[in-house]
Amino acid sequence: MNEQHPITPPPELMRQWSRFQGDTNPEALWFRIANEAARWGADQELEACCALMELSDSNARDFLQSARRSKPPSLKEQALEALAHILNNSSTQLGADTIRRALEQLDD
Repeated sequence: MNEQHPITPPPELMRQWSRFQGDTNPEALWFRIANEAARWGADQELEACCALMELSDSNARDFLQSARRSKPPSLKEQALEALAHILNNSSTQLGADTIRRALEQLDD
């Protein structure tokens, strides 16, 4: 997998978290790393959300949800878009594969 999640701690920060401080029990170390990573990730998400709020308007909640938790269109949505394209254009091949896949997933 070549894609990196947008909230990924830099290696130097992970090395800092992994240094033993106090208890040398490996389980305690893993708990410490997990807690630090969760806090750091939440801080990063909060900063990103705050930056988006500065750009938003009266629909801030919808804007924030769609910007931070956007999802790719479903196969059904893709098929409907492809069908609309076919109906609006002379080409019939462009969306045919998407429509075929969507139809194959429907129950008989």
